[in-house]
Amino acid sequence: MRFLRPAMAALMLGASAPLALLAPAFAQTCECPPAGPSSGPIIESDEAPPPVPDYDQPPMPAPGYYWTPGYWAWNSYDYYWVPGVWVEPPQPGLLWTPGYWAFVGGVYAFHRGYWASHVGYYGGVYYGYGYNGLGYEGGRWDNGRFFYNSTVNNFGAVRATNVYAQPVTVPPGVGRASYNGGPGGNLLKPTPEQERDATEEHIRPTPLQVSHAREASVQPEQFNATNKGKPAIAATPRPGEFKGKDVVPAKAAGSAQTAPATGPNAQPLAPTGEQKLPAGEKPVKQEPLNAPKALEKLPGTPAQPVAPGQPPTGATKREEKLPAGEKPIKVEPLTVPKTGEKPPGGPTPNNAPADLQRQQELLRQQELQRQQGQQRQQEQEKQRQLQQQQNLQQQQQLLRQQEQEKQRAVQKPAAPQPGGKPELCGKPGLPPCPK
Repeated sequence: MRFLRPAMAALMLGASAPLALLAPAFAQTCECPPAGPSSGPIIESDEAPPPVPDYDQPPMPAPGYYWTPGYWAWNSYDYYWVPGVWVEPPQPGLLWTPGYWAFVGGVYAFHRGYWASHVGYYGGVYYGYGYNGLGYEGGRWDNGRFFYNSTVNNFGAVRATNVYAQPVTVPPGVGRASYNGGPGGNLLKPTPEQERDATEEHIRPTPLQVSHAREASVQPEQFNATNKGKPAIAATPRPGEFKGKDVVPAKAAGSAQTAPATGPNAQPLAPTGEQKLPAGEKPVKQEPLNAPKALEKLPGTPAQPVAPGQPPTGATKREEKLPAGEKPIKVEPLTVPKTGEKPPGGPTPNNAPADLQRQQELLRQQELQRQQGQQRQQEQEKQRQLQQQQNLQQQQQLLRQQEQEKQRAVQKPAAPQPGGKPELCGKPGLPPCPK
């Protein structure tokens, strides 16, 4: 159905309801804070994001930096990959909770990441390098100093002194799906500790994190339509650095079935359901749930959980047979922005996806028509006001003429009545009285 959306947009345009051209759609890094203490959904998509790709962590640029994993963002046309990056926390003692997608009410809603004293719930998504879907095991704060887990952090040439070694536990059945609930999504629900931590103060992403996401949104090679789930820039050592020898490309597109091991001492994973854990550690038991409790309060939440691999309630799968010798036509996915959302700003590179160029051209035409319509409305309003002024002046002139006629009628002496005497006569300035 996505290829029908440009036509639908044209019909809407013809009906004098053009779509608004808004600022760059980096909605995942929305400047406005959510209404409640949780991260809150700030953008929605009607299609699932791709799995988390497989990539190596770039070396840490300097002591004191903190690893934040990459994620898929949505710009109303297509998903694009925001690379994982080392950043400096806004203040000591804070940990990063990654953003995540969740299937709720038939759509995929994104919950942005935030800084807080504890790592909160992020949909059970396996981002790797300490983010195992349950929390963060890549490091911890102790007396104002951050200690790094050497099993999942790449120090490169940096001499890190605050180091410890601890294997990272991966829950059984965790895959690389980048969303929670819905067909094929993760089914982990928040732990009691994460539910309690949801009420603590959340700090928004730093300005460098926001600009890092915006930079990713204008790189054509980061879009899923171009990279097919394998972004050319999967991770960078510093925010906004999209070039250089330390920029890391993805090794492979993600698979929703298995979560690859990360770190020098990580254990290889067995097929789903036969997860191998480090010696002496037991798997963490998680109850499956279609959506987290924090999302069940949102309107439109499905009444019953949707099993992995199954369509939403009421949906049916139909296979159509083609005539012998014919091959199915592959249609490139296209979308148009929803009302109130913005496409990516700035000029479109020459090597941008063709569908993105067509959509941007359509939006430019819509914006031009909107501006022309506004100009016509302004001209009509000016003409209407001018006509009202002219009508008012005519009415005022007519009233003045009527008032002048009344005054002349009062000043004119009364004519003598036949057979009678005028009230005043025989005096200087008056006619003589009749005899």
